[in-house]
Amino acid sequence: MRGKFIVFEGIDGSGKTTYAKRLAAYLSSPEKEAHFTFEPTKYVIGSLIRKVITKEIVMNEQSIAALFAADRLDHVQNLDYGMEQFLKKGHHVISDRYYISSYAYHVPYVSLPWVVDANSIAASLLKADITFFIDISVDTSLKRIANNRTQFDLFESRERITQVRENYYNALEVVKTSENVIVIDGEQSMEDVYAQILYHVDQLIHRI
Repeated sequence: MRGKFIVFEGIDGSGKTTYAKRLAAYLSSPEKEAHFTFEPTKYVIGSLIRKVITKEIVMNEQSIAALFAADRLDHVQNLDYGMEQFLKKGHHVISDRYYISSYAYHVPYVSLPWVVDANSIAASLLKADITFFIDISVDTSLKRIANNRTQFDLFESRERITQVRENYYNALEVVKTSENVIVIDGEQSMEDVYAQILYHVDQLIHRI
């Protein structure tokens, strides 16, 4: 039986990575593995993107958006580490970010229709069974980043985070009829947030 594809989205500091890893551990068993992954990836294109994010390399916004789309296609299809390979083997795949992130992070530097079109192949090949958007305020985001980082990356200014959060709302409106997105208030305690995640995941996995 094919595994489930579960995605976590949210602005930086939302806790999505922690929840994704915790869910992967919860879903892992001797009978069915759960594979945690993330975007940008750790592979060739993703590694280049990370050098841009950490400001080691300077690149224009249009090129960055195109690189994310390319990294995503490789993330889906690669015969060695592509997410499709794990899903076909029956493994659950839990990803920290997928193409809705691009809808949020690359607008207004490129238009939303361009980003949607650039990611349309990935969307046609692999769509999440469920996407969790963990919503927190910009102030909470900046506070959590400051508590966990020695320096801010390319996407972590107040202006950029504010824009990204607004873009997420716009993106969720665009995909509301085509994607299964659950919005969770990330200002709650971590245990309360995680309990809501488990409720929806258990319903998804045990759905007949």
